[in-house]
Amino acid sequence: FIPAGLEPGKVGAASAYGATVVEVNGTYDDVNRLCVELADLYGWAIVNVNLRPFYSEGSKTLAFEVVEQLGWRAPDHLVVPVAAGSLLAKTAKAFQEMVGVGLLDRASTRIHAAQAEGCAPVSTAIQHGRDQVTPVRPNSIAKSLAIGNPADGRYAARAVRASGGWGTACREDAVQEAMALLAQTEGILSEPAGGVVVAGLADKTTELFEVRDGHRLQLAKARAADFEQALAAAEKAPAVVA
Repeated sequence: FIPAGLEPGKVGAASAYGATVVEVNGTYDDVNRLCVELADLYGWAIVNVNLRPFYSEGSKTLAFEVVEQLGWRAPDHLVVPVAAGSLLAKTAKAFQEMVGVGLLDRASTRIHAAQAEGCAPVSTAIQHGRDQVTPVRPNSIAKSLAIGNPADGRYAARAVRASGGWGTACREDAVQEAMALLAQTEGILSEPAGGVVVAGLADKTTELFEVRDGHRLQLAKARAADFEQALAAAEKAPAVVA
């Protein structure tokens, strides 16, 4: 079950693996609610509920890999895209666990939440100094982050505030600009969620970061499904006669 209007590449990938795809006229939150109702009616299991504790723990590998690649040092800052909030919350947990087993002396990383203004319930909560997240109706170019009622939102907000981090809600038009910047300067063609991270960092760089600080961005992976966003912003190539 997917929200109607999802990028064709994502729909095609699910179909290629043999899934029966059903589009729902609504948001991710509407889809989740419908799935719960169907599971109750037919006795189905829901991956996003029954298996959530297992796959969300896997998100900790982000922090493990970053620390390893930095020579077993924690970054000063980590900017994370937020949808349901699980990735950010588990990343914070991973830093604490590495302290517990002696891989880090202390968990000093400031973790920051990046969302787009069309769906920013977690960042809004952080900006108002609270953990409680107020649901919103998503309307964002970053469809993979468009969860208006995030299941782990309060845990993500709590983790950010505990680390001394911030939450940002970048302009929607800044997302494509950031995607283009990332592609042209780093050679990374990211999905819109990656643009949200770069745009969010740009909003706060001069305000909060010192030059000496080491900071890392968690970018959503590049996928063919999201090339439409890049193509939409690109100029049509001129044609010439050979």
